[in-house]
Amino acid sequence: MAEMTDPRKLFLHELGDVLYAEQMLVKTLPKLQEEASDDELAQAFEDHLAETTQHVANVEAAFEALGEKPKAERCPGIEGIKTEHDEFVAKESPSAGILDAFLTGSGARVEHYEIAAYEGLITTARAMAENEVADLLSGNLQQEKEALKLIQAIGKRLAQAQAEAAVTA
Repeated sequence: MAEMTDPRKLFLHELGDVLYAEQMLVKTLPKLQEEASDDELAQAFEDHLAETTQHVANVEAAFEALGEKPKAERCPGIEGIKTEHDEFVAKESPSAGILDAFLTGSGARVEHYEIAAYEGLITTARAMAENEVADLLSGNLQQEKEALKLIQAIGKRLAQAQAEAAVTA
């Protein structure tokens, strides 16, 4: 395999990585919505699905702004988070409350992953004077940060409820 020496090729690889992640989430979020027993959590997954669909379009537009065809690159990071979810649900048979708590943790991990990816991409895009690309990705980043705040707030509420239930049990 040839050594990668071109920063633009790295950027395209990383852009493809986030495209793959967003595409996987478009497929996964409806399942998470179904699994959630907490109404606010289920609604958050539903709302984020609409945003994630737009994120895919924005990443594809970023490729096109660079004169490239959108190409998803397998993302082992996001696959690992999904595998962790699938194995936990299959092996642990969690109660509804425990599953909701787990889903908030999984959701937060995904958002942190995406935030880190977008921050790196935006920094590189600006360094390459690809401001249109940076602007497209900045919209995604802002929505990911808002999604993280929401999932963390839901997670805190659910953790408090679980703790209170454990004390009274």
